[in-house]
Amino acid sequence: MTASKRVVHVISHTHWDREWYMPYEAHHVKLIETMDTLLDTFENDPEFRSFYLDGQTIILDDYLQVYPEKREIIARLCDEGKLSLGPWYILQDEFLTSSEANVRNLQIGHNDARKFGPISKLGYFPDSFGNMGQAAQLLRQAGIDTAVFGRGVKATGFNNRVEDTAGLESPYSELIWQAPDGSSVLGILFANWYNNGMEIPVDPALAKPYWEHRLARAEQYASTPHLLLMNGCDHQPIQTNLSEALRVARELFPDYEFIHSNFDDYKQALHADKPSSLSLTQGELRGQKTDGWYSLVNTASARVYIKQLNQRNQTLLEKIAEPLSTLAYQLGKTYPHGLLQYAWKTLMQNHPHDSICGCSVDEVYQEMKTRFAKSMEVGKALISESATFIAEKVDTTPFASFGPDAAPLIVFNTSGYEGSSVVTTEVEWSHRYFDQSENPVAIAKQVGDRTFAEGYLVDADGKRVAFSAEDLGVRFGYDLPKDKFRQPYMARALRLTFETGSLPSMGYGSFAWIPSRAGDSIESTAKESLITGDWTLENRHLRLSVEADGSYSLYDKNSRQLFLDLGHYENVGDIGNEYIFKQPISDVALTTKGSRPEIRIVEDTPFRAAIEIVHRLAIPAGADDRLDGEIRTMVEFRERKAGRSDELVPLLIVTRLSLDREGKGVHAHARIENQSKDHRLRVLLPTDIMADTHFADSIFEVAQRKNIPEKEWENPSNCQHMQAFIDVHDDLRGFTVAGKGLNEYEVLQDGRSTIALTLLRAVGELGDWGVFQTPEAQCLGTNEAEWLLLPYAGEAERFEAYREAYRYPVPLTVIGASVHEGELPPVHDFLKWNGEQLAFSSLKVNEERGDRMARWYNLSSSDIHLALHPDASTGAYISTILEDNSQDLVSNTIEVAPYKIITIGLPSISK
Repeated sequence: MTASKRVVHVISHTHWDREWYMPYEAHHVKLIETMDTLLDTFENDPEFRSFYLDGQTIILDDYLQVYPEKREIIARLCDEGKLSLGPWYILQDEFLTSSEANVRNLQIGHNDARKFGPISKLGYFPDSFGNMGQAAQLLRQAGIDTAVFGRGVKATGFNNRVEDTAGLESPYSELIWQAPDGSSVLGILFANWYNNGMEIPVDPALAKPYWEHRLARAEQYASTPHLLLMNGCDHQPIQTNLSEALRVARELFPDYEFIHSNFDDYKQALHADKPSSLSLTQGELRGQKTDGWYSLVNTASARVYIKQLNQRNQTLLEKIAEPLSTLAYQLGKTYPHGLLQYAWKTLMQNHPHDSICGCSVDEVYQEMKTRFAKSMEVGKALISESATFIAEKVDTTPFASFGPDAAPLIVFNTSGYEGSSVVTTEVEWSHRYFDQSENPVAIAKQVGDRTFAEGYLVDADGKRVAFSAEDLGVRFGYDLPKDKFRQPYMARALRLTFETGSLPSMGYGSFAWIPSRAGDSIESTAKESLITGDWTLENRHLRLSVEADGSYSLYDKNSRQLFLDLGHYENVGDIGNEYIFKQPISDVALTTKGSRPEIRIVEDTPFRAAIEIVHRLAIPAGADDRLDGEIRTMVEFRERKAGRSDELVPLLIVTRLSLDREGKGVHAHARIENQSKDHRLRVLLPTDIMADTHFADSIFEVAQRKNIPEKEWENPSNCQHMQAFIDVHDDLRGFTVAGKGLNEYEVLQDGRSTIALTLLRAVGELGDWGVFQTPEAQCLGTNEAEWLLLPYAGEAERFEAYREAYRYPVPLTVIGASVHEGELPPVHDFLKWNGEQLAFSSLKVNEERGDRMARWYNLSSSDIHLALHPDASTGAYISTILEDNSQDLVSNTIEVAPYKIITIGLPSISK
């Protein structure tokens, strides 16, 4: 250590949970009070040097919403270095928000901070419930070399109050944190939490023991003479007498230098004095060397419905609205930067850790559902406009030969991966527009008299396509032209379901509904079926057989591997809280094994078949009466003695298993009618793969994790996070399970490597520091869950399975069109690329330069070549997640290093 004195860096802050144990607006009022006090303190105390705004710019959005006239004061304080702003828009949960949501969070945080002054270049993760493995790479690409975090590295005691160094992953608060690609940052653990310098006494009699304790704890874990004391906590009011408190400290402890510091000065001092022997920590920080209770992973299953809404919203923006807007922009349409940012900001207001984790009071989730709806309505409007714009440029004249009533459909795939899907859409034809002087009833009859619901479907080559149809009759609709008043109409409508065949990875295919006319004869086609037995579905890839108890087997024809006993449901009690699952002592799991459900075929078409399984279980109505008293008196969950009630109520689970003709996986959908409280429901999927590790989709990586926890782990549950899928494989046999908004799984230590996927967790309290009842977290009523089962031939085929898993949650976009000439062919791919073991992440437009920005990441430990079609790669350059213009020009073949996130700038011809 080079300094002659130990330097005590006191950093003022308040950790601002935007909503948590109170609804947003209640917290908002407190924020206004806090910010007013902060501005007054800056004004009246010249020794109050700086304040850290919790790493998130939304604090200023919320403040200036009430006091917009104070914007100039804020900007001046930022310019003077007194207020430190950014780098994030919000403090998210890293594992429950998508890869692109984490990037947009940095992008928007940087852009908003830049409007006020310098950007805080600090990777700030004070209270994340574990940290993503690729954080160092993301931060480095954003020009950030230091990160601070409060969880994920072994510590002892509640909220990481470390009392000894035995067995720690690092003997110091400081360590080197490395991402899978080799990027690294200086990591700083809040070993004594981010409140270790809060409420510093002014009275010398109180200040002396305060500082003796706090300094000793900070010194115990500091690798340099620079000691970090965080002057604040959750929603902590400003310490307005801090300057006086520091003067008292200097008098009491002259051997220390006390400064009212900031993170820029503190990290600069750390980098200058840090030893060369700091520990190296790699990848995810998930608290695996703790006792396992306070890793808080079970927030992944609290209020599953919120996670499902989030998955839909994220997918809508990053995988549909942005790509379609980019394709339309490429053809000359203005890119909707402002509306997309508004939609993203509205979505990300649901991403703070206490919000998206499901660990807040009920009022928070009532407002979150509204935010999701607002964001998705904007996204849907942008999707419709972009798809319509593109469709108008598609040449649909090949359908003209089928007559004047042909109704073209343009089907867009924006997942980034080629593939076939079964799509359901609605088609209208024979539109009759009308005005207020006309009788809508007569017009509806006119349209009905001249049209029929019969007809057939053709593809771009004019070949018949198998379909199923539901007659929707004549219905009302309207257009909103850009140049005149709204245009109401009546039209004939039909709901069509059909298989698309292979669609381009970032493009579309064309189809047309050919309605029949009076006297037409419809050519019949031979009936085909995927049903090959009473309860057996089969295509060229797979065979699915349902057993009498509702479980099922799955045979992979490629690998010749058979998976047995899939799909049993497991129900257990839960006397924990929104943060932590706790099964009652002596509770025995209830399962559907050996049951006698109703089983029936519910769909039989040439392109898809489905089986429905109806389970009716009797389960306890909730916990017994002891739980209520234990919650009210704050009995710690590990000490609770409550069991499950003797009263039984029905649990109805309706499972639909479907297989597409070209499908490489089995689609599962469960409708769960929940009348019970205090319990957890999982689906069990034995893999019979003997492996020590498994793989889970996470943030810009498929993370490899151990099946057996560390020796320090005491929690009987070893649940973990996933984004899109969980995978277990060996050299010959592999099994991937993808989900839609299902973020919690466990690989059981049952000798069969069973994947247990959590579908529902019902609890009645928030948990943490007080008593907050959350009756809506019991999730009573109808719940739904969707997942995809993908067997494959082991290690060599796993990346193909991953592509199917990534494609699975991205719906196709279908837009109706007229028969017209156009500059685009009936089938087209806008962004052709190849790269085995690469995952596609996003396609959008940079606001500053107008370039298209496309992002991929390497899932493997090998160098992989990304090959872009020459038409798409002219003038291409390598950028970063912040989309800077490096002008490092590349050819149409780019080498992507192991685990690297690569962003390619593609200049647009429409600029």
